[in-house]
Amino acid sequence: MNGFAAGLRYLAQGQRWVFSRPRWLLFGLVPALIAFVVYAGALVALAYFAGDIAVWATPFADDWDGAGQSLIRVGFALLLVAAGVMLAVVTFTAVTLIIGDPFYQALGEKVEETEGGAPPGHGRGFWQDIGVSISDSVRVLLRVLLFTVPLFVLGFVPVIGQTVIPAIGFAVSGFFLTVELTSAALDRRGLPLKERIRLLRRRLPVALGFGVPLVLLFLIPLGAVLLMPGAVAGATLLARGVADSATPGQAPAAVVLGKG
Repeated sequence: MNGFAAGLRYLAQGQRWVFSRPRWLLFGLVPALIAFVVYAGALVALAYFAGDIAVWATPFADDWDGAGQSLIRVGFALLLVAAGVMLAVVTFTAVTLIIGDPFYQALGEKVEETEGGAPPGHGRGFWQDIGVSISDSVRVLLRVLLFTVPLFVLGFVPVIGQTVIPAIGFAVSGFFLTVELTSAALDRRGLPLKERIRLLRRRLPVALGFGVPLVLLFLIPLGAVLLMPGAVAGATLLARGVADSATPGQAPAAVVLGKG
């Protein structure tokens, strides 16, 4: 539980960092707001057409009695929307980070500055940064899909499909959300995607303590928009902590909210 609580503290400290600096909060809201409008429209469309998709996907239920047919199709539609929401939570972050790369790079570097300074970085240009960000986000999404598809199928299993599977789904979403949000800070430290995932997997309770509550908060209307700048700030603090603690002979970075 200590690790989970540490992750939650990073999340809270990141939110406190931006809310104590309104200029940086507003700066970070712009790309999140743009992405929110796009995603809200897509999820509304998915919910509107979920019933039609369920009918198309379950032709075997055409001859069933009314109750059985309704149960399977309503269940399918609900699971489809739930899977869409889970993917939206993870991909929202990736898309927002791509849209707002200059915004969030500047925000992350400012957080690093208030905590003792950022590493020299990788020396890539703006468009190279965008290309790497898109490539990494696609690879993260493919990993998420490896979990989402079987979890979607297992959602039809009685009892565990309504209890255990959603909990696992939130854990998967939370972990990969943390992977996405820490990408910029860990990339500045020269860690490629596989190394970032390996590092966060070794600190799994911390990653889940940061990501799972954030997934739940992102489900609140406009929560993703309002909390995104603080999520980037908190992820930068988390990245400093886990990367420094993984470096031999170097003490973990203390999370001290300096002025900036």
